[in-house]
Amino acid sequence: MKHLRKIMALVLSLAMVLAMSITAFATEGTTTTTPGTFTITAPAGDHQYEIYQIFTGDLKDKTLSNIKWGANGTGVLGTAVAQDILNALTALNTTETTDTVKLATISTYVNLTSPVATIGGKDGETVNPTSYEAVAGYYLIKDKDTTVSGNDSYTKYLVKVVGNLTIEPKSAVPSFEKKIKDTNDTTGETTEWQDSADYDIGDVIPFKLEGTVAANYDQYTTYTFKFHDKEEAGLTYQSVTDVYAMNGTDKVTIPAEKYTVNYNDKQSQQDGCTFEVVFNNLKEISGVTANTKIVVEYNSRLNENAVLGNQGNVNTAQLEFSNNPNTNQGGSTGKTPWDSVIVFTYKVVVNKYADKLPTEGGKKLSGAEFTLTKKLPNNGTKNIAVVKSEDGASFTFKGLDDGQYVLTETKTPDKYNTIAPIEFTVTAGHAVEWNGKTRTDVLTSLTGDVTSGEITFTPSDDCAQLSTDVVNKSGSLLPETGGIGTTIFYIVGVVLVLGAGVLLVTKKRMNADK
Repeated sequence: MKHLRKIMALVLSLAMVLAMSITAFATEGTTTTTPGTFTITAPAGDHQYEIYQIFTGDLKDKTLSNIKWGANGTGVLGTAVAQDILNALTALNTTETTDTVKLATISTYVNLTSPVATIGGKDGETVNPTSYEAVAGYYLIKDKDTTVSGNDSYTKYLVKVVGNLTIEPKSAVPSFEKKIKDTNDTTGETTEWQDSADYDIGDVIPFKLEGTVAANYDQYTTYTFKFHDKEEAGLTYQSVTDVYAMNGTDKVTIPAEKYTVNYNDKQSQQDGCTFEVVFNNLKEISGVTANTKIVVEYNSRLNENAVLGNQGNVNTAQLEFSNNPNTNQGGSTGKTPWDSVIVFTYKVVVNKYADKLPTEGGKKLSGAEFTLTKKLPNNGTKNIAVVKSEDGASFTFKGLDDGQYVLTETKTPDKYNTIAPIEFTVTAGHAVEWNGKTRTDVLTSLTGDVTSGEITFTPSDDCAQLSTDVVNKSGSLLPETGGIGTTIFYIVGVVLVLGAGVLLVTKKRMNADK
């Protein structure tokens, strides 16, 4: 009776491990004292499951007794399992013992070289059987090595076969997202983390990488966590600004010695990345558990190579993670899908005309100069660089985002009147979530709303620019006063001079006749 109680405790201990990574649904078994035969069925999908027989036993009302070594046990096939081993396994049946410890202990009694069966999925061109007929006993089931890739993970679990069962794997993988914040320079307002933003060329932009640790984290002894980040030519990486772990609302800063930033090194270049943030072993970081969020915040600058308009400037990233708790965990990893954010920027083009708009026959006018300033909080301003066309009649202000601007004519062509300053607001509509859209569909609109001045902005089809025509009026010719009176005086003066001359000549002749 004493031995029977110990065996029953072992059975209960092994049954508890079922909840670790798989749900096994068993049908009613036949009441018998013979081993019995039951079907283990693999679910549809690509996973290949190796089945290892650890123990067999006599089945009675779903209870196994007279436990013997199975085909993959470390003892001699068919012989009774030693009492000290049964005692060690029975000792696992405590609430303090983690699933990781239980599985690690049981795994020492399994030879994982030749499974009794491989079911599910394809092995090369060969389709594996979908089921296996197993005698009653205890089995270890695991994914076949090197068969899991991408955003997936390996599983390993123990099942008690006392009836037909179907495997329902629960692959535990991290989740990942990449985000950006958007700031309006004029109002000073900054959004929450989202998928799109617009900035001026030269601005420094905040980005975030966030990975959530997998639910089966406690099954690993080491755990790799690596962020890969790729930036297009319009973005220049600056620096990591913060690295921390989040458990609910609790934020814990992760020390710099616990991670490595690879930038412009051979490894990141080999991966095609701009930079990487690597945690070689999260297990070394206190407080990290299943579902902990690991967050990296960093800055990049929007540079002079930035693409204008709805093509945007894309920054994409993915998370690489340990995905196999079944091996020595020395390098098997999976990767999440790439997640992207996009940065937009625009330009304003001002065309100069003389006296009339081009639609009214106006001609281009050179000789002017403009400055464009952006309004900042607390009456601050920011000057925007200008590029003048070769003919001196067109002015381009490249690399703008939303905000309020003032266009001022700082040099006026000769004989023309200076225009009054023009105030306008650039407004862009872009979806804050990118899901399900192509890159050219995120930016939806671009407008220039004039609050002072008589101009109209026209957006291009790709939302890359706002263009407007500005007219300079010629200087006025003011009327002169007293025009007809002056003319009479001139005429009278001429007549008097001529009369005096005639008198002088006549007088000389008279004197000569005398």
